[in-house]
Amino acid sequence: MSRARVVINREFCKGCALCTYACPRGILVISRDFNSRGYYPVMVTDDKQCAGCGFCAQVCPDVAIAVYRE
Repeated sequence: MSRARVVINREFCKGCALCTYACPRGILVISRDFNSRGYYPVMVTDDKQCAGCGFCAQVCPDVAIAVYRE
């Protein structure tokens, strides 16, 4: 079984939450800490549960998410 890793660029993320709705496993949530631009970026709650589908990266309007499959 291959592993996947989601990388979120916290400075690009505006916290629109589109990826949280797109994630079939529900492992993306809005962070409680804001970035340097004053937005609450998304964070991954459980990297091990990521299926590597890439839906989150596809719906991100700010290109703040990358999904790597190992």
